[in-house]
Amino acid sequence: MKKTPAPRTPRTLLALAAALLSTAALADINVGVTVSATGPAASLGIPEKNTIALMPKTIGGEKVNYIVLDDASDTTTAVANTRKLLTEHKVDILIGSTTTPNSLAMIDAVAEAQTPMISMAASARIVEPQDAKKRWVFKTPQNDIQMSLAIAEHMAAAGVRTVGFIGFADAYGEGWFQEFTKAVELKKLRVVASERYARTDTSVTGQILKLMSAQPDAILIAGSGTPAVLPQRTLKERGYAGKLYQTHGVANADFLRVGGKDVEGTFLPAGPVLVADQLPASHPVRKSALAYVAAYEAAHGKGSVSTFGGHAWDAGLLMSAAAPVALKKARPGTPEFRAALRDAIEQVRELPGAHGIFSLSAADHLGLDQRARVMVRIDKGTWKYAP
Repeated sequence: MKKTPAPRTPRTLLALAAALLSTAALADINVGVTVSATGPAASLGIPEKNTIALMPKTIGGEKVNYIVLDDASDTTTAVANTRKLLTEHKVDILIGSTTTPNSLAMIDAVAEAQTPMISMAASARIVEPQDAKKRWVFKTPQNDIQMSLAIAEHMAAAGVRTVGFIGFADAYGEGWFQEFTKAVELKKLRVVASERYARTDTSVTGQILKLMSAQPDAILIAGSGTPAVLPQRTLKERGYAGKLYQTHGVANADFLRVGGKDVEGTFLPAGPVLVADQLPASHPVRKSALAYVAAYEAAHGKGSVSTFGGHAWDAGLLMSAAAPVALKKARPGTPEFRAALRDAIEQVRELPGAHGIFSLSAADHLGLDQRARVMVRIDKGTWKYAP
């Protein structure tokens, strides 16, 4: 005699619904983001956060969820955010953070969780040398050595022979000093003075007087965001008449606004996105850079784009290129998918982005070449392409 199936109770139906919801959630791609939307690096982190909102909501037919946290430009908070995103939200990939110190501090956590991370900070030390931990880490900003060479070449062509250096007293400033000294040696230039300051300092008079006493032909300020204005303003106040250079860490509207007339005439290397509409039609990055400019300005107004948002955009492009490949091997929410996603990012080739053309490998977790840099001059409060 055939047994009659037991009727489904409300509790059984609830359990079934929960299981179905769990299966559906497993199919979503969860992206964890930590940015410095407040604190000293806020002028970098805000456009990055704004750009996350422009990223695709589906990839390879799967829904994408973005969990965005603010680390307040603080290393401890960045690590706490990372662990929260990994353990509570079970993210498949992590994008962040904004600054080099924060990104370096996050590496142990993502490596332990075997979850890929794409940093939006510049230092080569984030991805070099490749090892068991850093194999999980990628980044989108140009390496300091690429930009250092651009500055050194420009200095040499302008007749500069001696250089002064002042940079942040952290991993960003030290990384820049390390790479810049290599670049100036290649161009037969000489660093005659070197100073440091904290991102939160309100005075650098002592450091500037020491720099000026060495009488350098040019001075490089290795800072980022609006805190990079302070040394330059002090140099102007003290009557320094040599050439002034900044790094690509200042390439946003807030630096121009805060710096005003004190930053007029400054030279800096930057990603092509900063002057995309001024690039010749033949430039290999013009089209992809203009695509980001159009998307960002449609949401935030003309002239609102910055290179920092471009680094976030490029992180999204790498993720979008890799995810469909990973989806062929595993489902989101699993260790297998995270591993497949890492492998797929490493295999991206000739991907046009806002800053350059990305071709990654097991030995190169950045993947940019010299197509990713241009020299720019600040002229009447705007960025001008300076080929």
